[in-house]
Amino acid sequence: MNTHQTTSLLLALAAIVLLARVLGALFRRFNQPAVIGEVLAGIALGPTLFHGAVSDALFPGGIRPLLSALAAVGVVLFMFIVGLEWDAAMIRGSGSLAATVSFSSILLPFGLGAVLALYLTDDYGTGDETAFMLFMGIAMSITAFPVLARILTDRGMTRSPLGVVALACASIDDVLAWSLLAAVVAISGSAGADQWHILLAVPYLLGMLFVVRPLLARFVARRPGLKLTPTVLASVLVGLLLSATATEWVGLHYIFGAFLFGAILPRTGSEQLRTDVHDRIGQLSGTLLLPVFFLVAGLQVDLSGLDADGLGTLGLILLVAVGGKFTGAFLAARLNRMPVRQSAALATLMNTRGLTELIVLNVGLQLGFLGQELYSLMVVMAVVTTAMAGPLLSWLIGRPTDDGRPEPARAPEQAAARVETAAQSPVS
Repeated sequence: MNTHQTTSLLLALAAIVLLARVLGALFRRFNQPAVIGEVLAGIALGPTLFHGAVSDALFPGGIRPLLSALAAVGVVLFMFIVGLEWDAAMIRGSGSLAATVSFSSILLPFGLGAVLALYLTDDYGTGDETAFMLFMGIAMSITAFPVLARILTDRGMTRSPLGVVALACASIDDVLAWSLLAAVVAISGSAGADQWHILLAVPYLLGMLFVVRPLLARFVARRPGLKLTPTVLASVLVGLLLSATATEWVGLHYIFGAFLFGAILPRTGSEQLRTDVHDRIGQLSGTLLLPVFFLVAGLQVDLSGLDADGLGTLGLILLVAVGGKFTGAFLAARLNRMPVRQSAALATLMNTRGLTELIVLNVGLQLGFLGQELYSLMVVMAVVTTAMAGPLLSWLIGRPTDDGRPEPARAPEQAAARVETAAQSPVS
């Protein structure tokens, strides 16, 4: 790197972090997830506004590969955090309700997404029709566990019956969606001449689950009160990077290795250590690296030429994404005798896509499943479905009060009491 590149990179990073923080804080004031403002910051710095004049001035071609590299590291750390937060105990504690809602809220939008892909293939197809259909189905099926958890935390609902079920459903959705995406990547032949490497994914997975995980559990059990020293943090980072490298090399994608390494870290006896790891890595990722990812994602979004046909396609995408996810979750919840308002609130929460959707879309763009025009429309869908969750929840179950508890919606007291009582029964 010469002096000009170094200066341009540092200036670009400063602009990215500042704009992401400002817009993130602004949207938080309107009871929206900060990720909405951060994504819009990336889009605003991209080619959508002023025909790319801002992006060309701030992010010259010489530094864009460097930004993409930083963005990849940010995604690795984020997926590790997602895996670290994933807990199978939430699934076991929610009974059959969470499994039913999760499968329904994935199968219906997946099927509708595949049908939509058939309709769009002439205008937006990328050559491999099967991969395009499967990927569109997956993109419509995503639920963002971190954003959903943040919404529930902000509303003081994480321990409520609805919150417990929603978190369990999102956990199952995460595993199913990542598994489906891994399968699509594996069968698409994206690894080229080294496609045979995909055969090594099975021994890698078995080794992580039945060798590495027990060894880590034994290590932690023999060291009660283990603290996050620089050596421990370095060891975690090395393991994370090696796991991400392994899945990238076998022809999957580095996001799967990062997620799996976080998921296999011991849960018992290391609660404080996991919290410290989460906080230490999460702050670096959330403050610097993820805003860079939003910028890199935003540079691929170009809505400046959006016309009537594009708006029509966007409308279809939103209809399939929102309608498929909502209907699948709502019907499954009702079949499990969850009250109407609670079922609708659960279906609304399952529609949050956020950063998880952006990561999936970027995988699709990198591997050629999506073209840039359709990618731009799908990013808009991710933003809209995430932004609508808060207002719809307030309309369905009331606004959060100062103490973090939801304020009851305007309804007769007896009806509200019946809803609350019924909401608890299917979870217990």
